[in-house]
Amino acid sequence: MTVHILILCTHNSARSVLAEGMLNHWAQKLGRNVQAHSAGSAPSGRINPYAIEALNNAGIAAAAYRSKSWDEFSRDGAPPLSIVITVCDSAAAETCPVFFGAAGRQPVKVHWGYPDPSNAEGGDAGKRRAFELTRLAIGYRMLQLLALPLEPANRKDLEDSLAEIGRN
Repeated sequence: MTVHILILCTHNSARSVLAEGMLNHWAQKLGRNVQAHSAGSAPSGRINPYAIEALNNAGIAAAAYRSKSWDEFSRDGAPPLSIVITVCDSAAAETCPVFFGAAGRQPVKVHWGYPDPSNAEGGDAGKRRAFELTRLAIGYRMLQLLALPLEPANRKDLEDSLAEIGRN
């Protein structure tokens, strides 16, 4: 059974897209049956070109990615979510829609905040550096996530493990 993980950020143009790309990349490399998705509360309608560049530079094809609303994941026919991760502070403070997990249970929710690389100073070079550093940091957390038993007998253990990853 595929474990579906939704990564949320307000505009779904940078951090959440980097997280989706890195999680899917590492899951495939490690042979884990995990599918990442990303969405936003107020999607911008476009992926930040620096996010696409950072993923492409890591060997991850991002051409098919699109900025989309989190509403797509609370509708009938949406994948059953096991985990929902917010990656920006504004999305963490918002009231999320109801997402459905497997067997009608709510997914585990966790916040892993990252500064917005779109706001980096230093022109193009500064933004490229910020996006690459954010991609690396997110990728490391995704590797830690993939080391966990994602369908644990004890839901609280998964919540605690995900929160611990966010503190490191």
